[in-house]
Amino acid sequence: MVNLKIEVIKILESGKCNYGHKAGDTFDYPEEKGKLCSAAWATMFPYLSGLQYGAKYPWEEDASSITLCCPDYKNPVVFKITRIE
Repeated sequence: MVNLKIEVIKILESGKCNYGHKAGDTFDYPEEKGKLCSAAWATMFPYLSGLQYGAKYPWEEDASSITLCCPDYKNPVVFKITRIE
């Protein structure tokens, strides 16, 4: 199985995540998936699966990573997911 690194890049709007994530937090996937907010995890799951099975995102600087936000419209947390080769 391919491992992924999930990093909190920043938190927009108020700068505070209600779940407690902070900029600079990192998580190893799949080992630490239980430490992620479930709403954020649900949003990133299709991309996690894609990266594990070789997807590339050509609009990203690094095609083997993706940057996305959680669905909290008041405090969107920006995550970067990177495939560890």
